[in-house]
Amino acid sequence: MTTFDNREAAFENKFAHDEELRFKATARRNKLLGLWAAEKLGKQGAEAEAYAKSVVMADFEEAGEDDVFRKVRADFDTAGVSQSDHQIRRTMEELMAKAIDEVRSQ
Repeated sequence: MTTFDNREAAFENKFAHDEELRFKATARRNKLLGLWAAEKLGKQGAEAEAYAKSVVMADFEEAGEDDVFRKVRADFDTAGVSQSDHQIRRTMEELMAKAIDEVRSQ
């Protein structure tokens, strides 16, 4: 292998590793968001865990985080939970930072 091939392989490995960490952090964030939303919706225990799992699964509908936001927004609207779009998105950002820290510390 040439030096160029070694560098290319290293970049590919780093990219794959970074994508794996991003996926894990996003899934963790979505679970934390689901638990946060479940609390606002008055869910506890197994019901809260099931709701958090449904939030994680909502992320597989399309690329990006808008599908997760729409699910939580719709559930809040249905239940009459008063949270602005800004509050939900801010919580998503805060929980993403927390999820990244948790994934990195593993």
